Amino acid sequence: MYKLDLPIDYKEAAAIERRKLMEEQRKSRIFNSKTRTIGIDAQAIEQQNLDKKQQEEYERSRDRSFAADAVRNDKISMMLEQRQNHDVRELNKAVNDFRSMHQQPGSRREFDLYDPDYLKKDKPARVSDDDPRCGISSLQKFEGEDLNNKARLNYQQEQLREWSTQQSQEKDQAKRNMDQANRLYELKMRELDQRAMDLANSEEECRRAINMAVKDYNQALDRERSEKERLQKQQNHDDNMTEIANHIFGDVLTENPSVAQSAFGPHRVITDRWKGMSPQQLDHIRNLQELQRAEKNRHDQEEELRNKEWERQQVANARAAMLLEREMDRKRRELDREQADENRRLASEQTSHKDFLNKEVYTNPPTAAYFTQFNTTTR
Repeated sequence: MYKLDLPIDYKEAAAIERRKLMEEQRKSRIFNSKTRTIGIDAQAIEQQNLDKKQQEEYERSRDRSFAADAVRNDKISMMLEQRQNHDVRELNKAVNDFRSMHQQPGSRREFDLYDPDYLKKDKPARVSDDDPRCGISSLQKFEGEDLNNKARLNYQQEQLREWSTQQSQEKDQAKRNMDQANRLYELKMRELDQRAMDLANSEEECRRAINMAVKDYNQALDRERSEKERLQKQQNHDDNMTEIANHIFGDVLTENPSVAQSAFGPHRVITDRWKGMSPQQLDHIRNLQELQRAEKNRHDQEEELRNKEWERQQVANARAAMLLEREMDRKRRELDREQADENRRLASEQTSHKDFLNKEVYTNPPTAAYFTQFNTTTR
């Protein structure tokens, strides 16, 4: 009923063997602690290095190709630029040849406007003084440029001679008039000089009279000045004697204490005039010192009472703090005792729970064979 002589499928058997071999190789990699811990795949790294080198070689070859293309394109552009420059030069040369052959200045329509020989070819501006072309605004005929210049010059010379004769006559008449004026001026100057001499004599007489009056006035002033000096000396002598008497009987030498009183208040004195305090002032200062000592004693007694009260309050506060600390220690001990009781209760519960787990729940502990079934395959 059962066929046991079935042919072997070599293809499937080879696939099974291949899978077994790959599984063994994978197990050798996975269960190898060094490979698994470090995580190094040498074959993959070598393949990556090989791929990287191939990529770099490919990029270098591509860069070389790009460089060769760039050099070729530069050469082509230089050749095109040279050809363009040559064509431009040829075109400019052809244009210049055409201009020199077919575009001469004489063949232009407006050549008559800037012809250098235009004045030689043109007719004169006028042929006579009555030329109809010489109008008012023609600017071709000015005064003295007529064609009968010779006759006009003769007439002008005759006119100049008449003018010279007339000027000579006018000059002689002006000279005669000047001589008459000079003679009258000299007569006037002589009259003025005589009048000036008379005035100088009168002024000299007046000056002598003024000098005599000034001399008398100065002598009177000198007598008055001498009298004033004598009176001034007498006044100075009297003032000096009065000042000496004032110094002798004054407040400075008699040491009057009122002179040291300052104008800024009764509590201030002038230091260069002060001769010391009076007995009344010294008594007043001693009385003030006694009052200050009594005030200081009173202040010290109050400070001592304040310090005693402060120490009493500190002692009371310390006693209250000690009582409060004792109460807190008692409450802390009660809390510690309650916490210990609770911990013992929890420990007994945990012990009973652990015994329940070990005796009732975990009744089938695993053997060593249970742990050997792990890490036996890579899947």
